Amino acid sequence: MNYYCRTSSSRHKHRSRAWIFYVGLIAAFFMVKSFTNRTKPSEVIGRTDEVNPYSYSREVERNLMPPAQEKSPKTVVKTESKQESSKTIAEAKIIVETNPAKIIESRNTLNEILTSNPSPEQQFSVKNQLAALSKEWLFSKNIYDGDTLCGRYKVEIGDTFAVLGRKFKVPYEILMQINNISNAKSLRAGDSIKVINGPFHCIIYRSAFTMDLYLQDTYVRSFQVGLGKPGMETPTGRWIVKPGGKLISPTWTDPDTGKTYESTNPNYPLGSRWIALDGVEGAAKGAMGFAIHGTKEPQQIGKADSRGCIRLHDEDVKLIYNLLTPGLSQVTVIE
Repeated sequence: MNYYCRTSSSRHKHRSRAWIFYVGLIAAFFMVKSFTNRTKPSEVIGRTDEVNPYSYSREVERNLMPPAQEKSPKTVVKTESKQESSKTIAEAKIIVETNPAKIIESRNTLNEILTSNPSPEQQFSVKNQLAALSKEWLFSKNIYDGDTLCGRYKVEIGDTFAVLGRKFKVPYEILMQINNISNAKSLRAGDSIKVINGPFHCIIYRSAFTMDLYLQDTYVRSFQVGLGKPGMETPTGRWIVKPGGKLISPTWTDPDTGKTYESTNPNYPLGSRWIALDGVEGAAKGAMGFAIHGTKEPQQIGKADSRGCIRLHDEDVKLIYNLLTPGLSQVTVIE
């Protein structure tokens, strides 16, 4: 009897183990099948990469995310990336406030975030911080260690501001401005001055009436602009600053009436600067007569009311005039 009982118990245990094994095997099969039917991470990555970082919006982000019950690896990584960017933005601000000597490190970190498809809120925060930093590392006499965009130069015999401007690919006016020198002839051999490694470039967003200024690939600051009215829209595409096309208060002829205006005329519509553009790519290619200029009608900034030119507040156009280099500086207009 004892032998029979032991045998019966043993058989019962073997059957239970077999049943658990098969149930587990079936469950594993459906788990694997469910996993393989999910959206492939590469498909989500491919769609994300196609998003224009300058037109990124919450609506686009919602469209890219998989359903809530299907949390793909890409979704998790993307969320973590946004959180890390926010953390890095905050850390960069703290570093500058507590250790100004690390301004270049913070600038480079923030600029890298700006090129990594940040959220609109992060983009706004980063641009504000970078614009504030530019007052220190760019628009001042300050020179910081490790800065590849600005540096110190010892003036040699034969150097003039015009020569140095060509050498460093920036207008000589900005070199005089950041060194607080009003008379170009006062430059002497042996002087130590701050220089900028150019050129500067601009990106204009028609839908936002905004111009973003860059030194090489580093964001500097933004400006509000006025653009072409319906039927005379500012052409999209790539432009270069026209050689010989930078003028101060030029005589202007109204193409509609044929009337000519001197800058001394009270009805002169242009501001104090004119920066002619040559279209080289896209809808801009071959376009003529377009320019970046000031205006005596500041209420038109932020609106589509020009004949196609890019209007700036007069103080802003004076600065842009001192930054863009003919033949080298590019102006890209996008929607």
